[in-house]
Amino acid sequence: MNRPPAPTRERAVHSLTERTLSARANLFLNWGLNRGTDMALRFTLRQLEYLVAVGEFGSVTEAAERVNVSAPSVSAAISQLEKEFGINLFVRRHAHGLSLTQAGHGFVAQARQILSEAAKLNALSNELTGQVRGPLHVACLVTFAQAVIPPLRRAFSDTYPDVDFFQYERDQARILEGLRMARFDIALSYDLDIPADMTFHELAVLPPYAVLDEDHPLAGRREVTVEDLAPHPMILLDLPHSSAYFLSLFRDAGLTPHVAERTRDMSVMRAMVANRFGYSIANIRPVSTYAPDGSRLAFVPLTGNLRPMRMGILSMADANPALTVRRFIDFCGETIRGMGMDLPVSADTPPAKKGSS
Repeated sequence: MNRPPAPTRERAVHSLTERTLSARANLFLNWGLNRGTDMALRFTLRQLEYLVAVGEFGSVTEAAERVNVSAPSVSAAISQLEKEFGINLFVRRHAHGLSLTQAGHGFVAQARQILSEAAKLNALSNELTGQVRGPLHVACLVTFAQAVIPPLRRAFSDTYPDVDFFQYERDQARILEGLRMARFDIALSYDLDIPADMTFHELAVLPPYAVLDEDHPLAGRREVTVEDLAPHPMILLDLPHSSAYFLSLFRDAGLTPHVAERTRDMSVMRAMVANRFGYSIANIRPVSTYAPDGSRLAFVPLTGNLRPMRMGILSMADANPALTVRRFIDFCGETIRGMGMDLPVSADTPPAKKGSS
């Protein structure tokens, strides 16, 4: 009888081992849930929460920050799960974080399902009692998170103190991924290429404006056009979907902007503009007229046949939101419309620089 070459046999055995470990992962977790009530479970929901967090971030430190516990607590929970089930869930690589084993992937998938079912119990309880409480996972587009999430969260948490509010600042691509993976209950974003499996509820219309340093030749105008801006260097806020929108303002006018620099950070963009590296375009104007380094900025409305950004709530189309999520949606509708996203600039004082009295 001919035997396959050694490398082939090793791959076959390795593949079989991975499939076996993955099957054992699902078997053990289901067994743990379905045993008689007189026997204690070999894991807790908290341990599964930590497992999912580490599986998502690939780092105990980042996972600990997200679930708001110490890193040793997360490490201990993972070690306990591995010890109880006799399975390695992660491969530890020095300086490269943790990677899920094949069995680990099965465990994380099953753990997400268990946590989802547990969340349904909380949601059912809230529906029956009319109480707004429990976890709420809200993602926000990083472009405007700094202006929207802190005041919105403060007001919502004051109104509903029994809600555990978790916030996530992400770009559009990661928001869509997180909603599909059920990592987020809801998201605040723009109407940028909304896929068919999601719904968008508009909250505010945000026309574009130019961000200029105070000595820019266009800074003193009441309004500018893309034709006015095109000859000047541009600092592009280079985030997925957002950058395509900014560039489309020029493309629709038959123009190509002179992109001198790109950044994914709103604060860096404002500082680059303030230091005369170029202008930029944004849709949310802050109250302060100063960049992070204390330099003065000018904000001038863009005119012409330009498509505005529309801020709103993004969710899965087939979602049946729980009471807490529905209350948050209603709260956003009332609060964000009253916040005035195109805020007037103020005559505030720049922060004192080091060495000043």
